[in-house]
Amino acid sequence: MGQKLRIAGWISVGALAGALTTVSLQTVARGTLAPLPLEELQQLAAVFGMVKSDYVEPVDEKKLITDAISGMVASLDPHSQYFDKKSFKEFREGTTGRFVGVGIEITQEDGLVKVVSPIEGSPADRAGLKPGDLITKIDDTAVKGLSLNDAVKKMRGEPHTKVLLTIFRKDENRTFPVTITREEIKTQSVKSKLVEPGYGWIRLSQFQERTVDDFVRKLEELHRQEPGLKGLVLDLRNDPGGLLDAAVAVSAAFLPENVTVVSTNGQLAESKFSYKAAPEFYQRRGNSDPLRRLHESTKGVFKTMPLVVLVNEGSASASEIVAGALQDHKRATVMGSQTFGKGSVQTVRPLGPDTALKLTTARYYTPSGKSIQARGIVPDVMLDETAEGNVFAILRTREADLEKHLGNGQGPEIKDPAREKAREEALKKLEEEARKPAAERRLPEFGSDKDFQLAQAINQLKGRPVLVSKTLVERKEEKKEN
Repeated sequence: MGQKLRIAGWISVGALAGALTTVSLQTVARGTLAPLPLEELQQLAAVFGMVKSDYVEPVDEKKLITDAISGMVASLDPHSQYFDKKSFKEFREGTTGRFVGVGIEITQEDGLVKVVSPIEGSPADRAGLKPGDLITKIDDTAVKGLSLNDAVKKMRGEPHTKVLLTIFRKDENRTFPVTITREEIKTQSVKSKLVEPGYGWIRLSQFQERTVDDFVRKLEELHRQEPGLKGLVLDLRNDPGGLLDAAVAVSAAFLPENVTVVSTNGQLAESKFSYKAAPEFYQRRGNSDPLRRLHESTKGVFKTMPLVVLVNEGSASASEIVAGALQDHKRATVMGSQTFGKGSVQTVRPLGPDTALKLTTARYYTPSGKSIQARGIVPDVMLDETAEGNVFAILRTREADLEKHLGNGQGPEIKDPAREKAREEALKKLEEEARKPAAERRLPEFGSDKDFQLAQAINQLKGRPVLVSKTLVERKEEKKEN
């Protein structure tokens, strides 16, 4: 295991470019380089020379080279990326749950920056930004044409400085400016509460460096508050992913020791690996095992306690690893809607002291050997978002919607011809919802007493009837267009 970790690089399983996540493992230099295609390199050198000598105005040589690298990597898939000095620093900062910015998780849509969700308590959250908002301008710069990485750079900055975002809100059909003061964002990735006597709820919004310690502390608090817990809901809805070792640890909290949590497979020998529910697969060097303390303080009750996992289309990557492991080992009932479908592993290899390459190096597989790439985890029990049905679910971006997404390598992809029609119908519903007062159309907060899916999860734990969705069906992987 030790040798595997030494050569594995930094593995990232985050779903979105706005969720800056990695796993810190030692990296050594690659021993060999692939043979170079000399004719193509000569063409590249010729183009470089022509641009340098013939372009209408002088160009920066270093920028030409870094832009060429960025373009080469970005052409591979949505998750591979070149990090310059600033973006690499931000990438590493993101794993700690601390960074300076406005506090939003983002993706790209139609060349614009789309808000996946504002981080709770952040400046963006306080300013009223909502999931689905499109950012059209950052200060005086139009977002159209910017890479996601460049957009992130423009929104980051020094604490207490201001940034002006121009927002287009689809459901209200209006554009408006929002001035936000940047500050250090300290994301709280774990929440918990006692839903009612005997039944607890614990929510993970992201897998960060502090997540496992916070997760253990919250479970201990629940156990102290209610020693007679009869069941637990693990809420992974809208969790975009994060650290691989954190996902393994959270899974191990509920699984028998040494069972497989997730396996990976790629071209490199070190990409072919299985992660198990044991300390050597998640415990960080020099730190104690937080799960050992949990099991000692709670007498191991969470290893056998009835468990429901809530997921939706926003559950991606590391959260899919946890849901898939608990589902395959029949340790939990997975409820909700089919997940995002990011089943690829990114390895971050430093190119120098302050630049790096994030490259997709493997697919990951659930314990039963299933790849969820561009498909996702299919819940055991399908649930609508509300008692009235799903208004927004079909509009959420999935891995299969991303340009140049990987296939799952397990047979042909199938196109779903009904999806676009369903999206059009959902847009019409959104227009109708937009005419209602805001308090009536906004989805209830996760964990609140109006959380329909949480109520169904508690019914499942109690053995009571569950209001299963009558419309949701398994989503097949869609065919990529060449």
